[in-house]
Amino acid sequence: MNYNLLEEMGLGSFDLTYLFIVVFALILILMIITIAQTVRIRKLYKRYNKFMQGKNAKSLEKEIEGIFEDNKFIKASSEKNRKDIMALYRKFEGAFQKIGIVKYDAFNQMGGQLSFSLALLDENDNGFVLNSVHSAEGCYSYTKEIKNGLCEISLGDEEKKALDIAMDFTTES
Repeated sequence: MNYNLLEEMGLGSFDLTYLFIVVFALILILMIITIAQTVRIRKLYKRYNKFMQGKNAKSLEKEIEGIFEDNKFIKASSEKNRKDIMALYRKFEGAFQKIGIVKYDAFNQMGGQLSFSLALLDENDNGFVLNSVHSAEGCYSYTKEIKNGLCEISLGDEEKKALDIAMDFTTES
């Protein structure tokens, strides 16, 4: 019984040497791929062993849980700090932040520039101007309310100058 598979497939004149070369090349390629994958797996195994060194699954799980708890604490602290900062900002907004002072001699006979105008304003330019006039008979003080940088009562030259200084006031000065 003479059984020739290549002749039945219509490849009777096909040289088997080419087939062996192709199969050999495929085997060689597969061997190279297998070696490369083996090297990768060894590297991964070494990294895994280094990661797990000195730890068992339970201690690693506890460490991960600890990290999550720390993360929750940091988030809660951050939120509390944000709320505290906002509360401080709201309180600070109404505090006097801008100052302007002008010393002057109310009456030419006194000397020493004992009179002054003091402007105190908050962030929104609300506050007052305090004017203290010193004379030989005594010292007189009065205030004028400032809203949004404006006063309903007319300001004297020194009061206006003190208000201008306060309005131009920056924390860097």
